[in-house]
Parts: sequence; structure tokens; C-alpha cells
Amino acid sequence: MQVFLCFRRRAALIMALFLAVPGVGWAAQTPQGWWLDATGKAGVYISACGVNLCGRIEWLRAPLDKAGRVKTDIHNPSPALRSRPLCGLTILGGFVPDGVGGWRGGWIYDPSTGNTYRSILHVAADGTLRVRGYVGVPLLGRSEIMTRPAQPLASCGPG
Repeated sequence: MQVFLCFRRRAALIMALFLAVPGVGWAAQTPQGWWLDATGKAGVYISACGVNLCGRIEWLRAPLDKAGRVKTDIHNPSPALRSRPLCGLTILGGFVPDGVGGWRGGWIYDPSTGNTYRSILHVAADGTLRVRGYVGVPLLGRSEIMTRPAQPLASCGPG
């Protein structure tokens, strides 16, 4: 009986430490809100879309092209979609919690190439958002580190 009580105390202590560490378990930070991409040229706003998470480009450092026109999705593989504006474009979607502080089962669209990839994401202990796009398995992919802006960004979209 003494051994059992000692084990229970240790388990309770480990659980308390686990919950107290930021970015672990239930104490994990949410990916919802504003994020700047790795280049600082685009701001993505991540929010709930039904039971999933999705993210849209809601800020562009340079929203106009060299000719002064609104930047569009010119690299999209579908010619019919190449005229849609980048501002307001959904580039992340389908993410569900993975149960350990991350999000899985999603996809990411790269407007600079027109490619869509499977994706996972999580908020790291340093407060950055780690987004991994991949083909097949996460090992075969590329990660991007996004950061929170110092203040909310002004949306480039209408109203």
C-alpha cells in the first residue's frame, strides 16, 4: 500500500509539472490570431472554420503589383482562379487538434508556386508558429516559422 501511495504522489507531481509548462498539453497556446509569414510580406489570420482551423491572407506589405493592380493568385494551376485577389485568400484549412498541443489533418496553399500540400502546425514554446507542408509524410516536407506581429494588422480586404 505504501508503494502505491508513493507512486500516486509522484504521478500527481509529474502531472502538475506537465500542466504548468507552457506549450505542453492543455496549457498549449492556440494558433488562432494574427501571424506574419517568414518573409514579413504577408499577414495570415487563423480562426475557427466550423470545427476546424483555417487561415486567410489578411494583410500584405505590398498589396499592389508593379502596374498598380491588386495582386492576384497568378500561379494557381487553374486559369479560372488566377484573377482572385491574394488578399482574403484562404491558404490554410482543415486543421483539427492532435491531442498533444498541435494541429493535424490540414492543408496549406503556397500562392508563390500554386501548390497545395498536406500540413501540420503547432505553436512552439518560443511562441512561434511552426507550419510544415509536405507530400506523403511530414518527413518529406518544408517548414515555415511564422511570428505574431507586435500589434494586430490592418486588413487589406474590404470592410
